[in-house]
Amino acid sequence: MHQRHRPAWAPDEVDIERPSVARMYDYFLGGSHNFACDRELAEQAMKVFPDAPHVVRANRSFLSRAVTALCELGIDQFLDLGSGIPTVGNVHEIVTAARPGSRTVYVDSDPVAVAHASALLSGTPSVSVLHADLRDPDAVLRDAVRAGGLDLSRPVGVLLVSVLPFVPDRDDPAGIVAAYREGTTAGSYLLVSHGTNDYQPTVVGEIEHVYERTTQPGVFRSRDEVARILAGYELLDPGLVDLIHWRPEPGALETDPLDADVARYSLIGGVGRRV
Repeated sequence: MHQRHRPAWAPDEVDIERPSVARMYDYFLGGSHNFACDRELAEQAMKVFPDAPHVVRANRSFLSRAVTALCELGIDQFLDLGSGIPTVGNVHEIVTAARPGSRTVYVDSDPVAVAHASALLSGTPSVSVLHADLRDPDAVLRDAVRAGGLDLSRPVGVLLVSVLPFVPDRDDPAGIVAAYREGTTAGSYLLVSHGTNDYQPTVVGEIEHVYERTTQPGVFRSRDEVARILAGYELLDPGLVDLIHWRPEPGALETDPLDADVARYSLIGGVGRRV
């Protein structure tokens, strides 16, 4: 089959014919680091789930609120797993504004995400980018210390923002989360968001079918399933909740683009403290 034009910024090893979750997410956010195959599948996903762009923006808003909250609790080093393609409101920008001098380590397995992040953030103080698979916690934590400069004897904010849906049950997401929990010290935090099938099981089943064509097929989970994955963490108020209800900004629900309909978002999350 004739291969489509490869952009100059795309690493040679990247298959530009197979959609990527990270690049589809970039497209939903209005980014430009995606290929025709990503845009085509993203458009198919939006035919099933037209609210997708609003959902990913709500996810970014939650990330900002939650990371700011951790900065206010004294956390000054962050490990962003499955960080994706850099966009406005990156973790290091949030923490630099809220807690200057904080360190951020980005981790992703997508070559485009890593290449773009490395180029964009080269020379940025206290920021490192790792090309690694979050499903290997021992290797990730080792490299986060050696190459990223994290100090695991001190509390760390570990971020899994809309990443666990792309870790299938066969890869034991609860075991992976437990390994990161055990690899960090008491007083560390875990920040998680996850699509849920509690509200629209038929619709999310169709979305899962669309994502089967990507490099990382996704799965929605129930609130109870996500809660079990977070075992061992003490959740901060308000707990594991619909994402738009996690400490919303004043007036946010009144002006919500989806009328604050949690079913249309089908997105939950929370922040837990390692005790």
